[in-house]
Amino acid sequence: MRNVLISGASVAGPALAYWLRRHGFAATVVERAPAMRAGGQAIDVRGTALDVIDRMGLLADLRAMRTRMRGMSVVDADGNELSRSTEYAASSGRLDSEDVEVLREDLTDLLYRHTAGDGEYLFGDSITALDQDDSGVRVTFERGAPRTFDIVVGADGLHSNVRRRAFGPEADCLHHLGTYLSVFTMENFLGLDEWQLWFNEGDVGGAVYTARDNTELRVNLGFRSDPIAYDYRDVDAQRRMIADRFAGMGWEVPRMLEGMWKAPDFYFDAMAQVKLDSWTRGRVTLVGDAGYCASPLSGQGTSLALVGAYVLAAELGAADGNHAAGLAGYERRMRPFVALNQALATENPGRGASEESGERAKRAISLDD
Repeated sequence: MRNVLISGASVAGPALAYWLRRHGFAATVVERAPAMRAGGQAIDVRGTALDVIDRMGLLADLRAMRTRMRGMSVVDADGNELSRSTEYAASSGRLDSEDVEVLREDLTDLLYRHTAGDGEYLFGDSITALDQDDSGVRVTFERGAPRTFDIVVGADGLHSNVRRRAFGPEADCLHHLGTYLSVFTMENFLGLDEWQLWFNEGDVGGAVYTARDNTELRVNLGFRSDPIAYDYRDVDAQRRMIADRFAGMGWEVPRMLEGMWKAPDFYFDAMAQVKLDSWTRGRVTLVGDAGYCASPLSGQGTSLALVGAYVLAAELGAADGNHAAGLAGYERRMRPFVALNQALATENPGRGASEESGERAKRAISLDD
């Protein structure tokens, strides 16, 4: 039996597990967290990624859980409205688009529910060593007994554990984009009704938008900065960085900072891209943010993860057991698509990609090649 270990249970990991099983592989997903992670910002599924979801039979479910924004406003440091739109939302683009914006946790939960019944998930564990030879990859886990797999896939995000162990330090492949972002949930104390507010003052700024039938706010607070050395697992230190940067700001920012300290789902990280000459080392490969993070500034990270999972499984299946040929085919098909979508975050810094570039990039690959 061809068996694959996938590290990471966000978007790419469960999606890859689904498609691998469709191609006759046994897939095991290991996830450091004790359960599927809650929280996160609104994310977009666009273009060819919608075709992937459709082929999974989940497009109707995805559309049913989409966010329902009516529009957005830009406000000044005192909360005074400077502009508004009922045709466009900065988090997702045009409101009449076929693209689907959902909360990250809703998509990951949907993918998990669609794959948990016929696959293996190992929660609360992580990989501590990878030793590969011609016959497979012997994997040592933090808690579970060692096991051998034919292929190991890192689907474990920007700070990929698999990438570090198989490819080397992340400093060699991470390209900082000059911004840090935090995201967390709090009560809708602003009384917003399916609406977004965006604000900035100098090098700091943020956005708030509603979720869960207007009962919640997803708060995004960020700042521009050169690279900062910090422990990405020290959440309180990250909160202090946000608090320090936003100290002295008026309007409702102090109340947002109060909510930040209470939020159980606080997230903080750099806006960065991952660029590697190869996504494969022997029997170890990468998918999604672990291999080619485009950053939230591209608006295409989720779509790259979904399409990458589909293409990787398809190429491994077509290779009929020849993992080297399958992984080479995966890179050949995905690299042009990744390049176009990574460029969306950098082609027009500060203002986002042009609508024309975004439309071209999101469908710049065929699932049937």
